[in-house]
Amino acid sequence: MISNYKLNYQPNYRDSSKSLMTTTFETKVWENDWEIMLKTNRIMHMIDRCHYPFEEKVLYINNVKDIGAVARAADLLVANQTITKYIDVSQYAKKAMDFFNLSKENLGIGYYYSIAELVSIYLTKTQYLLHFSGDSIVAPQTNKDWLTAGIKTLESNPQVKVFNLTWNKNYEEVANESNSCDQDNFYGNGFSDQMYLIRTVDFRQSIYDHYHPDAERYPSYGGELFEKKVYSWLRQHNYLRATYKHGSYIHQNFTGTLWKKKMSIFLKSPNLFR
Repeated sequence: MISNYKLNYQPNYRDSSKSLMTTTFETKVWENDWEIMLKTNRIMHMIDRCHYPFEEKVLYINNVKDIGAVARAADLLVANQTITKYIDVSQYAKKAMDFFNLSKENLGIGYYYSIAELVSIYLTKTQYLLHFSGDSIVAPQTNKDWLTAGIKTLESNPQVKVFNLTWNKNYEEVANESNSCDQDNFYGNGFSDQMYLIRTVDFRQSIYDHYHPDAERYPSYGGELFEKKVYSWLRQHNYLRATYKHGSYIHQNFTGTLWKKKMSIFLKSPNLFR
């Protein structure tokens, strides 16, 4: 069972001394990936490659058939201090939607792709929030101070609302899509929910009601999903995303084949099969 502390957890912004210059790491699991995520060392490696003393390391559980089984697996990660706590997204979905003035009708099918991210932003107490989807991880050989560089980028320029690593080592693609650059970053206005570092306060506003026609670049099957709404907000206000020049994250889908998944779990190798 999830403990009362986890289920009764509420954000608290009154204690500024606790939230000042602190950062939360968070990721999520759902029915098709929770075993690979929780029965291997995947999350430990995701966190280790950040090289950062997070105040919170939070796992969000969404859309699973047996919350008890997932919670028991997550309890082991709490016990060995891989994560600080885990949250059942369904416990806070209504509160988060009300907080952001959203509804299931607003998001359509995008609700199921977006609710974990919205609950995370609603609950996060720290000044910064670092998100990785379960199938994204920092690439080896990335500069170890990349996260510190990202925080400095957000601190130094209020026009920059998002920081991320280059995706899948596609540095040339990032350069071509950018509007400008400096020594550390390329600057543009894209957005992906695979990985992002944000100032929590920026995203705890009513920013999810914007629309920009270029947001139709996102897949139609996702409906009015979180990343589409964030992209529209960035474009409408000419806000920027900074993409780091000196490091990458790798996004690679987990196998959906049952025997391959079991083998990956047995060998503790989440990406054994492509």
